[in-house]
Amino acid sequence: MISIAVCDDEITECSRIAAAVKSILKDMQTPCLVRQFYSGKELLAEAKEFDLVLLDIIMEELDGMKTAELFRQKAPGKILVFISSSKAYVFDAYEVEAFWYLVKPVEPGKLRRVLERAVGKLGQKPDEFIMVSRQRQQEKLFLSDVLYFEIRGRMIYAHQQEGIIEFYQQIGILEQKLQGKGFFRCHKSYLVNLNYVRSYNRQEAILDTGEKIMISRRRYEDFCQEILRHMKEKGGIV
Repeated sequence: MISIAVCDDEITECSRIAAAVKSILKDMQTPCLVRQFYSGKELLAEAKEFDLVLLDIIMEELDGMKTAELFRQKAPGKILVFISSSKAYVFDAYEVEAFWYLVKPVEPGKLRRVLERAVGKLGQKPDEFIMVSRQRQQEKLFLSDVLYFEIRGRMIYAHQQEGIIEFYQQIGILEQKLQGKGFFRCHKSYLVNLNYVRSYNRQEAILDTGEKIMISRRRYEDFCQEILRHMKEKGGIV
């Protein structure tokens, strides 16, 4: 999964770019987590968490170029893409090893080509999906979009950052479909996507979104073993 930061002090513009990135990567079947930052200072506090950063240059307080310099000190190997309303900083971008320089307003086609090249450089594989039955038709559900599945009676609720998708599925069949795909049934009512687990304790798993998912007492040891195995597989620990 690619972790992406979009940093722009204009909130509306930041949200627009983040939404475009999510839409393009979903169409590319590439798993991603996109977060928004409205200042260079906020971004630098979590710089090491991201594979790809899309950064505005003209910002108040800490401008994008200075932010990039400090970012490179913290995360030298990450991919950095500048997005600016001015072409004046193109040559300065080379000083901080920028991967690309996009000029606002960003054309969707250009953004897609940059993301395709960035994904290629990161070596990500296409996203996996399962087919679910909704409104009398079969529909693709991309697993990277799902934070966790919640089971209520005979209904399954797939919790995503953009909302919840509801469908009918026997929990046993769903659990079989998700074997080896980064999900774990940490509670009788929850199947959590391990890619989104930020931290955990004996009672709950805390996700990147801040949501808390219960861990049952009898499943805790298995959960610990599974998340450690998952981290080793994904390169999270040595």
